[in-house]
Amino acid sequence: MSSGRSSHPREPQSAPPVRFCDTTLRDGEQTPGVAFTAQEKIAIALALDAAGVHQIEAGIPAMGPGEVEVIRRIVDLVPRAGIVAWCRADRRDIDAAVASGVPAAHLTIPASDLHLRTKLGKDRAWARARARDCVAAAVDHGLRVSVGFEDASRADDAFVTDLAGELRELGVIRFRWADTVGVANPIDLHTRLRALLAAVPGDWEIHAHDDFGLATANTIAAVQAGFTWVSTTVAGLGERAGNAPMEEVAMALRHLLRLPLDLDPAAFRPLARLVADAARRPVPAGKAVVGEAVFDHESGIHVHGVLRAPATYEPFDPAEVGASRRLVLGKHSGRAAVRHAMDRDGIDAPDEDLEPIVGLVRDHATAHKQPLSSEELRALARRVATQRVTPAGSATSTVRETVTGPGGSWR
Repeated sequence: MSSGRSSHPREPQSAPPVRFCDTTLRDGEQTPGVAFTAQEKIAIALALDAAGVHQIEAGIPAMGPGEVEVIRRIVDLVPRAGIVAWCRADRRDIDAAVASGVPAAHLTIPASDLHLRTKLGKDRAWARARARDCVAAAVDHGLRVSVGFEDASRADDAFVTDLAGELRELGVIRFRWADTVGVANPIDLHTRLRALLAAVPGDWEIHAHDDFGLATANTIAAVQAGFTWVSTTVAGLGERAGNAPMEEVAMALRHLLRLPLDLDPAAFRPLARLVADAARRPVPAGKAVVGEAVFDHESGIHVHGVLRAPATYEPFDPAEVGASRRLVLGKHSGRAAVRHAMDRDGIDAPDEDLEPIVGLVRDHATAHKQPLSSEELRALARRVATQRVTPAGSATSTVRETVTGPGGSWR
């Protein structure tokens, strides 16, 4: 897939782009209470493809004929992204994947002793034999096979390394290292994954969960260790605290690691709204990259800095993700913000009125617990002007005319 979908002046073109396998339609839909209709899954798949995602984990064929059919439709309709089906290490799951028409299957096997013993009553020897058998069966069906090591973060690294080496010889094209309950930390993870790659070179994918708020950090650490694929979901949708958010990982790769990016950042916010609507889980206003309020500024010193040079308080231009900065009037607004708002809305007030207006803005924001609109600011300016002038009708009339300007929301 070409890396020319998007460009950025800071991106070196020598390194290949990190590839995204988005699992919103599988792991995201496993969020308790989330259930996508067939039409929603197809719409999300098409939007993921348009955003530049390299591979879409479209669902679990073993769930039944309905899931098989919607995956088949996604395979037929999505023009560019690869489609992969998620399967347990079970021949019945592989047969269902074949029936769905996918070109690739992702086989998952528990890697930790905790999962093997507690969940399945099995041991490492069983896991090794089962993984080998299912990989061979999937390859025989002509599927491109990736293997996921569930709960790898709590597994014995030597066991994961040995099993991966064996499975690579059977034709596995990629491995997924899963931090299933989000217990990895970026510093230790980087060391572990570098050793893993040294022992078993090739394509590896990181699948991080956010139970301790470290999913994005752990994903970036894995890329720094040499992983070439990342597993993400839109806005981090997923079980418990969710998964690594696609948009956070993408922007961190571009701006923090300065890696080329195939994805279109302008697609992130509409994609987040699409998934949020289908999942009935609103995007938090302060959600990194895609939240409605993440480019709002209120604090006086922040607004003063942004008005002089946006980079003082913005890590990247909001326009990069199709957003706009907003200078909000509230409790922490200062003179620069208020003057800017009045100039923008055509409210003409003398400098001597500015300090009283700032005080009223702060009082109003504290009382109402929300930013001021342009009309509310205009009313406060009129109030200060009225208190300043003499009671003479002509003077009052003149001042009221000078503070009246075009309407519209400044928020």
